[in-house]
Amino acid sequence: MAGQGSGGNVLAAICSFFIPGLGQLVQGRILAALLFFVLVTVNYALAATGILFFMGLFGFIFHVWAIINAARFKGDA
Repeated sequence: MAGQGSGGNVLAAICSFFIPGLGQLVQGRILAALLFFVLVTVNYALAATGILFFMGLFGFIFHVWAIINAARFKGDA
């Protein structure tokens, strides 16, 4: 990747918008991709049960964090 603001980071942010962690995976950051995917998915799943409905807020926060993280990634300088 060419760095922050590059077309690759924009594409990664768009990927993370649809599937959390996919943008990090596109950038080659497998551990970060797995972490974001699991965090968002677990929180949204807990919110869907209705018992822990407030977990949807945490899922949303982690989802937005994944998008911003993919967009701001600088790579190996």
